[in-house]
Amino acid sequence: MNEVTTDVRELRNCFGRFATGVTVVTCEHGEGKHGFTVNSFTSVSLQPPLVLVSVDRRTRALPYLQNNAFTINILRESQQDTAMHFAGRPLDVPPFEWDDTRIKDSLAYIECEPWAEYDGGDHVLFVGKVKRFEYEDGAPLGYFGGKFATIEPL
Repeated sequence: MNEVTTDVRELRNCFGRFATGVTVVTCEHGEGKHGFTVNSFTSVSLQPPLVLVSVDRRTRALPYLQNNAFTINILRESQQDTAMHFAGRPLDVPPFEWDDTRIKDSLAYIECEPWAEYDGGDHVLFVGKVKRFEYEDGAPLGYFGGKFATIEPL
């Protein structure tokens, strides 16, 4: 068994055993649109409708999200290039199109207004109140063990 204080990398590897979907959180700030890839996303409450995203404090777009409306774009299996673009590895030609603050053709969209913000150590936890959502059937982009993964829909 690994001690948490001695091996942060191994702790990260352990956390990576939890399979997740991949999202891009987007918002508008000033005159621009901003986004970043997030796999730490979860529903919190149905009444009121709340969701949470956990954002690394080193994320350049972090200040744009504070006290600001945001959209969670749940990516499709085919949107791996989009996930990489917003994870800091952009292509010369963006692999996506904007639709307001949405990423076109995502599997689902969840538009939120700010609800609460909490200290999460090296992350900031943003809770958003869901204002609008839309979704389609399809295969999501998955993430497991530090790599993209396939999640088969039932």
